[in-house]
Amino acid sequence: MKRLLIVVDYQNDFVDGALGFPGADLLDARIAGKIRAYHDQGDQVIFTMDTHLSNYLRTQEGRNLPVEHCIEGTHGWELFGATAAARLDRDLVFEKPTFASAKLFNYLDKANHAASEVGRLPFSSIELVGLVSNICVVSNAMLAKAACPEVPVIVDATCTASADDRLNAEALDILESVQVQVVNRP
Repeated sequence: MKRLLIVVDYQNDFVDGALGFPGADLLDARIAGKIRAYHDQGDQVIFTMDTHLSNYLRTQEGRNLPVEHCIEGTHGWELFGATAAARLDRDLVFEKPTFASAKLFNYLDKANHAASEVGRLPFSSIELVGLVSNICVVSNAMLAKAACPEVPVIVDATCTASADDRLNAEALDILESVQVQVVNRP
């Protein structure tokens, strides 16, 4: 049975662009190494990509909206560094306009239903890496857990981070509290 690696939003804007933060670039070699290891074992790799249109963030009625980021087709939207180079054409990519990917959930849910019809699990495990731990990683881990409740869901603490160390630690605590395995936690 195959394992599944989900690389969450490891895009230029979250590493060294509009919403980048010190240390995010240090995850690149570890994430790229995991991708290659999954490929070498014949396992599946999926990427999520935060994706927005150039006019999606406008100020309305004097209200400040989020920083413009991950605009489709821009450098900031593209995958970062060695992680980008490790992606193969066969890897699925789910673009998403918000924290969690509904398309990813639907894919996992269908895989789970199809496998359960023949008395199996869809994957031996689902592992998540990428950015940002307390926002998109935690959101997509929850979706994976909901879609495939019997499959072990794993987050590698050395392959995710946040601009705020406290929020990163709290996100890892929350993941553990909902039976997501957090590995390599200092």
